[in-house]
Formats: sequence, structure tokens, C-alpha cells
Amino acid sequence: MTNSELAVALFEACRERGIMLATAESCTGGMIVAALTDIAGSSAVVDRGFITYSNEAKMDMLGVRAATLDVHGAVSRETAIEMAAGALARSHAGLALAVTGIAGPGGGSREKPVGLVWFGVAVNGRPVTADRKLFADDGRDFIRRETVHHALELGLQALGESQAAGFLP
Repeated sequence: MTNSELAVALFEACRERGIMLATAESCTGGMIVAALTDIAGSSAVVDRGFITYSNEAKMDMLGVRAATLDVHGAVSRETAIEMAAGALARSHAGLALAVTGIAGPGGGSREKPVGLVWFGVAVNGRPVTADRKLFADDGRDFIRRETVHHALELGLQALGESQAAGFLP
């Protein structure tokens, strides 16, 4: 499926369940919420999108703890979980998707290479989950588009719309 098709599928799944959605985006800079708001009538599903590119924004807007960023860094499982939990808590959404990663071309390291993205998924009444992907270093645009694709898939999985929900409870 294309990102547009996935966005429509997630939009429909949320609409059918009466669930609002929020995003907390770092490396995608709002591309996930943009894919959803490209759909006519998206206000029925999209509550808000937090663009938290800097660590300060992650702390101020989402409540990510300074200690989490100091110990684990912005691109980590722990930060993705706190971003998703913060987006859920600071919105009227029942589903929150968070992404934090290294889209490149620079900024990578041996431990955290370009293409590393952590995803957080928060659903009301469930523990927050995380997923890690290492995308090929095929350019910034590629990594960001693939991140959007995977985040939308995770949203569908969280709502039971996919059989590939292996990491979700």
C-alpha cells in the first residue's frame, strides 16, 4: 500500500471506532499528520500533531523527561514511549503515534546509524509499546517516507486491522 492508501485505511479504522488520533513527530516533521489531514473530513479523526524536533520541544510539549534524554538520547525506545504517552495524555485522542529517528544525511553514529527510527504507540487503556526499524540509508526523503509508512501500519495494527501486530499486546 502507498502512504496515502495507508492513511485512508487508518482514517477509516479510527472513524469506525470513534477514536481520535494524535501524532508526536520528530524526524518526520509532521509528515504523518499531513498524510492524514490530506484526507477530506480528517477533522473527524485527527485531534492534533505535535512536531517535537528539538529535545526542548519533546520535554515542553510531551513531557519527555530530561533524564530520559540524558541517559538514552532522543533516538531511543524510552523516548519514543514517553513521546507517545505524552501525546495521548495531552490530547483528546485514543491513539497516539510517535516517531524519533535519524533521517540523515548526517547525525548518525555507530550505535545509532542514519536510518534508525524508534516508534511509540499509545492506545487508551493499554501499555505503550515501541518498535525499532533500521531503514536503508537511501537518503533523507526515503527514510522519512518509510517512517511515515511504518507508523501508519503500526496505527492499523494497534486497532487490530493487521495480522502483523507481533509486538503489540
